[in-house]
Amino acid sequence: MISTTAVPVGFAPEAASATHEHSDPSPVAAAPVKRAERISSIDVLRGFALLGILVLNIDSFGDVHAMYHDIPSGTSLDAFSGPHAHWSLALFYIKWLFFEGKMRGIFSMLFGAGVVLLTSRAEKRGAGGAIADIYLRRNMLLVLFGLIHACLIWGGDILFDYGLVALLFLYPFRKANPKKLLLAGTVMSLLSTFAINVVLHSEHDFSLSREAAVIATKVQQHQPLSASERAEQVAWQARVDTFAKRAAPAQVQQRVAEARQQGYWDGVLDRMQGYFGPGVSNHVVLMGDELAPMLMGMGLFQLGFLTAEVSLATYLWTALIGFGISLPLLAMGVARTYGNGHFFFLTAEEWLFLPYYLTREAGMFAIVSVVMILIKLGAFKRMQRLLAAVGKTALSNYLLTSLLCQFIFIWGPWKLFGTLQYYQLMYVVFGVWALNLAVSPLWLRYFQFGPVEWVWRSLTYGKRQPMLVRGEVR
Repeated sequence: MISTTAVPVGFAPEAASATHEHSDPSPVAAAPVKRAERISSIDVLRGFALLGILVLNIDSFGDVHAMYHDIPSGTSLDAFSGPHAHWSLALFYIKWLFFEGKMRGIFSMLFGAGVVLLTSRAEKRGAGGAIADIYLRRNMLLVLFGLIHACLIWGGDILFDYGLVALLFLYPFRKANPKKLLLAGTVMSLLSTFAINVVLHSEHDFSLSREAAVIATKVQQHQPLSASERAEQVAWQARVDTFAKRAAPAQVQQRVAEARQQGYWDGVLDRMQGYFGPGVSNHVVLMGDELAPMLMGMGLFQLGFLTAEVSLATYLWTALIGFGISLPLLAMGVARTYGNGHFFFLTAEEWLFLPYYLTREAGMFAIVSVVMILIKLGAFKRMQRLLAAVGKTALSNYLLTSLLCQFIFIWGPWKLFGTLQYYQLMYVVFGVWALNLAVSPLWLRYFQFGPVEWVWRSLTYGKRQPMLVRGEVR
């Protein structure tokens, strides 16, 4: 049985590490977790999810994607024609079946689990009063790290959103019943689907499309159009043109050239304008996207699901049901999206984005179950140790990945942005993975924390934390 003593989860706060109960808050009761107190299954899962996230993020690091970052429409090179088109299409299937949304969802689940760890253990140690301040400082620092990452390094940051959601929503749920947390997460997923359908205008697009079809029939029959019908005809054509212009080869190449020629500080300014300008609404919409799996993670941790304590049969049935729901729906959606006009935006909205949260939640439960099955069976132990090392240094690896990819594609001498085929971007992914898996265990031989984790903990607790490994169990 895997120990269930305190661990840090995801980018979540660490639990207290005192060995005796305290009646009053003390520095010992509210201290960072020690290495020997970690839960290995969660470290493995966190490392696995962190590496998997790059499979999606690499599209934004390395190329212009004119419609959605996760739909390869309007790439700089025509990835879906020519002798290597089958590789790109296979990758497109793999990304949606096993990665899109699911890796981010798993990471969010772990973040939510960390809130339960931090608060429950601190209260058991008698540091209930102090832990509220620690929780507040940690997540305020996470927001700050997110802003720095988003503005100075890469605009696809998630740290800011995690810290903000934690500050606004998670703390009151720390003692909630696990089944109620799972129910709340499910409800939040449904609300997120509604937000995509209404806030992001999918229903408006469908309505315009239906009206446009009726109007087109009238035009073919030489029937007169009313003023409202002409307005709807213009609105629909404008919507279609918006995506057509984004995918136009000339405009795509112009955007590629601008990105490769842009100076560092010009890029910083653009990221700041996008982050605090039109991008602000994205943070609001994404709150539901992140909050739903966080609430689920809080409940699943309490039930022992994330610590490999549930029966093997439960994990097996969860995997079968989860994949039984997600894989057929996604395979059909990808086929329709690719086959109907090669990523026509309305087809993508209907077949991939409207059922997005159903397939995401089912898929991420299935993937977590498979990882837990492998852990319980003791399979691939060496790989588990490597993934656990990546998971223990997750924040440092996340930021390192952004620096490496920006250097490879934009800042460095190669400037590969927009020069690789869709499937060739995976070569960079494999290279970054190899570095993460090699450097993380080597670093942890000599240091207790990743470098950014050390800064984060020291600032959170207002005290310089010990960094070197000095006889502590590794």
